[in-house]
Order: sequence, then structure tokens, then C-alpha cells
Amino acid sequence: MDKINFFQKVYEVVREIPEGRVTSYGAIAKYLGAGKAARMVGWAMNASFKDDPLLPAHRVVNRNGLLTGRHHFDPPELMQQLLENEGIEVIDNQIQDFKKVFWDPNDKI
Repeated sequence: MDKINFFQKVYEVVREIPEGRVTSYGAIAKYLGAGKAARMVGWAMNASFKDDPLLPAHRVVNRNGLLTGRHHFDPPELMQQLLENEGIEVIDNQIQDFKKVFWDPNDKI
């Protein structure tokens, strides 16, 4: 699978994340059948600001609920603000009640 096609598949999944929920890079990779490609999902998310600026990239976090992609937002605090606007509590760049707001794309199959 070429990089551009993979990135587009990542974006399709991200568009499905419900408002007020988050998922992880690894969950997206696993859903796409590339379980060890969480880092590549991260690269796709980094490129999303150029490729698809309307993508709800703020809903993708690391496996522990940390806002690891925040430095790609301008300003970095914007990621937290967007999540909080959707009712997700964030303290010290960490989503609170992570298991409660986690959305697994594999559950929709």
C-alpha cells in the first residue's frame, strides 16, 4: 500500500470518530490491518494539516490518552481547547476518563 493511499484511509477513519470521543494511532493502524504502523498513522496525522485541514485531528491521541500531537496545532493549546469544547476533560495534556471517551474503530465492524 502506498503512503498516499494509506494516509487517505487514515483520514477516512478519523472522519468517523464521533464528537466527544477520541481514538489512538494504534487503534487506527490495527483497524486498517497494519497493527504495527501506529507511527505511520502519526505521520498521516502530521500531514493532515496540509492534506485535509478540516479533519478532526484533535481526536487522535496516543495509547495512554496523551496529546502527543499537540505541537502540530497552532497554537499547541488548540488541541486541548477543541477537545474540551466537545466535553472531554484534559489535565496536563492527558485525557481524563480515557477509557470512557475512547472510540475503537474495530467495534464498528
